Amino acid sequence: MAEQMNPAAPHLPLCHPSTNAACAVLLLIASIATPGAAIAFDLNGAWATDGNNCAKVFVRNGSQVTFTDMSDVYGSGFIVEGDQLTGKFARCRVTARKVDGKSVNLVASCATDIMLQSVQFSLREADANSVIRMFPGMEGMEIKYTRCPVP
Repeated sequence: MAEQMNPAAPHLPLCHPSTNAACAVLLLIASIATPGAAIAFDLNGAWATDGNNCAKVFVRNGSQVTFTDMSDVYGSGFIVEGDQLTGKFARCRVTARKVDGKSVNLVASCATDIMLQSVQFSLREADANSVIRMFPGMEGMEIKYTRCPVP
C-alpha cells in the first residue's frame, strides 16, 4: 500500500504502510473530536459503534470514563472531553474546525506511543445521540457512533 499524502502538508505522509494499524486508530479517534459548541449538539461523552455494547466498551474509574481491557472486541469507540478526544490507543486535540450546517470538518493533532500526526475528518449529525463519520472521496462509506450512557 502506498503512502497517503496529507493535503494540508503534502511533504508529510498522512499514513505510512508500516503504521497502518496505529493510523486507523488515530483516524477513528479523531473523527469525533470537537467541543459541543462547534456543531448543533454536544459531543462530550463516550461514543461506541454499537450502542448495545457500551458497558463492554467503557467503564468508570473514579471520576473518569475509560475503556475496558477488552473493549476492542466489542467494537470501537472514543471519549470526548471538550477539544480532547481519547481512543483505546491514542489521544487527539482538535486544532481547527469548519462547521457547515449539520456537518463539521476537523483537523486534529493526535499522538500514540509511536507517532504524532495531524488528521482530517468529516462528520455529520444524525440525531442528538448519534454521529456519522464520512469519508470524502469514498461514496457510501460511513461509520455511525452512538452516545453511551455514563457508566
